[in-house]
Parts: sequence; structure tokens; C-alpha cells
Amino acid sequence: MTEIRILSAEEAAAAVPALSDLLRDSIEDNASMGFMAPYDPEAAAIFWQGVADGVAEGFTVLLAAVDGPEIVGTVQAGLARKPNQPHRADVMKLIVRRDRRGKGLARKLMTQLENECANRDRWLLVLDTATGSDAEAIYPRLGWQRVGVVPEYALYPDGGYCGTTFFYKRLGDG
Repeated sequence: MTEIRILSAEEAAAAVPALSDLLRDSIEDNASMGFMAPYDPEAAAIFWQGVADGVAEGFTVLLAAVDGPEIVGTVQAGLARKPNQPHRADVMKLIVRRDRRGKGLARKLMTQLENECANRDRWLLVLDTATGSDAEAIYPRLGWQRVGVVPEYALYPDGGYCGTTFFYKRLGDG
């Protein structure tokens, strides 16, 4: 059975290889994750170590979907650090391994992340995702509001342009 866990800084640092493998799977699926093909394991490890450092510094919340010894999904929130945004967080890198998709893991990860953000008084969440992607269809089903699309905002790993759709969600009474 898959369990959703909030990773400590130490757990995040130890999970860098597994998280890097998740990113590899996503890049091989041509998902717009901020990385280009071919997959660069060193760049991925540097990125995930930065996330672990953010967890240690208290401005990143990192969740993992764990099935036995394997991490099969992840999502994170960057807690806004600007003085005028103490109520906001940016949701990033929702990744579910391709062979585990369609089983509700994205919903479980997002629900737990939203709960954790609310517990930290972060009641306004924002995210962006590739327009037309399978991921884009997930967020409205989870209560997120579509704001709009910026065409040609980023590149897919294969080098093609992709539009980016922006969403927000207000938690509770905020």
C-alpha cells in the first residue's frame, strides 16, 4: 500500500537518487519539468539537493508517495518568503511514476500537501502546468481555479514550445 509522507531534510537528502529517478521518468515522458532531454543525472541531483536544503531551511515542504522501499510520486510547496505574502505557497513538481498513474496518487499527494500548507497558515496556493498535458486535467477536478494560459512559456524536454496554464486554490476560510 502506498503511503504519503512529509519528508524531513535528512529524508529528502537521502531520497535524492529516488527523486532524481522520478524526474528521469518524467523527462522521458516529455513532461515540462524545467529540464531538457537528454536526462542529466548530475543536474537532477543538484536540483533535488537544493529542494532538500529548502526543507532544512523551512521554506519547502516535500511529500513523497512511498510504496515499500520505493518513492513512486512526489510534490512540493515553496512557502513564499516575501513579507507581503505570508499566506501563499507555490505548488511544484507533482510527479507520479508512469507505471503508477491513474491510481489516485496525484490526488492523495495534492490533498496531503494542501493540508500541510493549511497547517502552516498558507491558504492561497498557486501552480502552473503545461497546457494540454494530462496533468492540466487533474487540477480542476481537485478544486483548482484556472487563471489563464501564457503561450510558448516554456519548452518540453524535446525542445518544442509549450504553453503554460496557471491555477490557484484558496483553502478554507483564508
